[in-house]
Amino acid sequence: MNIITIIPTYNNPLTIKSVASDVISNGYKLIIIDDGSSVVVESLFNEEEKENIIFLRHERNQGKGRAIITGVTKAKELGYTHVVSLDGDGQHLASQSKFLIEACSGDEIIIGARNFEIANIPNGSKFGRWFSNFWATWDTGQEITDSLSGFRVYPISILTLPIKTNRFDWEMEVIVRHADANKNIKEVVTECYYPTAEERVSHFRKFSDTMAIVWVHLQILPFKWLRYFLNIFKKN
Repeated sequence: MNIITIIPTYNNPLTIKSVASDVISNGYKLIIIDDGSSVVVESLFNEEEKENIIFLRHERNQGKGRAIITGVTKAKELGYTHVVSLDGDGQHLASQSKFLIEACSGDEIIIGARNFEIANIPNGSKFGRWFSNFWATWDTGQEITDSLSGFRVYPISILTLPIKTNRFDWEMEVIVRHADANKNIKEVVTECYYPTAEERVSHFRKFSDTMAIVWVHLQILPFKWLRYFLNIFKKN
């Protein structure tokens, strides 16, 4: 496997430099995808820092999923087989990437399942994770304990999946479509930093983005049941 790290980011000017430094100091090559941030992300770095980073930019915000696709497409052009994707808010630790990479043995998605037994985790976030995990497990047929984690290893084969979403719902659809292609999803428990309420910067819209994720499941569910009954019919 040939792996590069990608960071999709949107308006994280206070954390993106430290996240990038963390990635580079752990020995990983890096692509940053600026998804239409108000302040151009590349302008935050000096010339020496830029030498170790490939910068890509969407002139307007297109969504996290589209930013990841842009990063994976560039990685493929450069000859990489996989990417490690992590968020630009400082929640994920680049030192944990090695555990995801070690767990990957081929055309698999590896999810860094966050250790939520730490301080500063709102109860609403814990419920949201449980709710999302229930549907993710149901639709993939594989046990998923942190379907909302943005810390993942993706094979470049995800570029061939028939994904229709672009924003936070993309992260749900990609694992469902990957599972539909009879490919594996694995999880590795990782340590993370969860900021306090005062530090936290999130572009996740609780109602609209949650409903978008639910809509992903509602569109896929009828086909899942159809395949289930067709398999029963074939066996009989």
